[in-house]
Amino acid sequence: MSTKSLLHALLPAAALVAALAYLTQCAAAAEASRTLPPPALDNPKQAGRAQTAVLAGGCFWGLQGVFEHVRGVREVLAGYSGGARSTAHYDDVGSGHTGHAESVQIVFDPEQVSYGELLQIYFSVAHDPTELNRQGPDVGSQYRSSIFYGDDAQRHIAESYIAQLDKAKAFPQPIVTRVDPLKGFYEAEGYHQDFYLKNPTYPYIVINDLPKIRGLKALYPGYYADRPITVGAR
Repeated sequence: MSTKSLLHALLPAAALVAALAYLTQCAAAAEASRTLPPPALDNPKQAGRAQTAVLAGGCFWGLQGVFEHVRGVREVLAGYSGGARSTAHYDDVGSGHTGHAESVQIVFDPEQVSYGELLQIYFSVAHDPTELNRQGPDVGSQYRSSIFYGDDAQRHIAESYIAQLDKAKAFPQPIVTRVDPLKGFYEAEGYHQDFYLKNPTYPYIVINDLPKIRGLKALYPGYYADRPITVGAR
């Protein structure tokens, strides 16, 4: 079970202290945002109907929080991708045996932000793409780094960008992010939506997720929107 799950289950005080101590050890990693070059291959920004990206990279609370602050994003849903609809439930996914990854579905305006720019933020501040089947304190395939592409254009952009970053040695270790076809996205339970906004003092959020949002603001101020778009606003 991940540290996030343990905290969410409201551990006894002594165990909670131990869990928080472990989370603190992960704080430096959470702060490790880095400026990356934009993708050499990308879709041009142009007017058109909204597009969708589905990304996975650790706990969906943080991913959702980051992309809710990106200009041009219209909606971000937390959910599950990579497995069947029948097992797309938090308790099942948490077992690590359903094939799902905690993911976010991002609906964006292609005139304001491109798919490649979303990937630039994803790799720069939203997660560590060199960690295999884990992110910080959360361990298991449900926390893997994965891009779920919706069409060949998204696949080519994702694969090209990963190759570009690896060739440039942008990270000290090789990128392990998977590029998989999107077979389905299943919206997570209501209490997971906008979790960071509803629980800004929750220890997991403070230690692991707020640094990512600070990283977005510091490294990419042109992309940063101070007022987040929320699921509750639908």
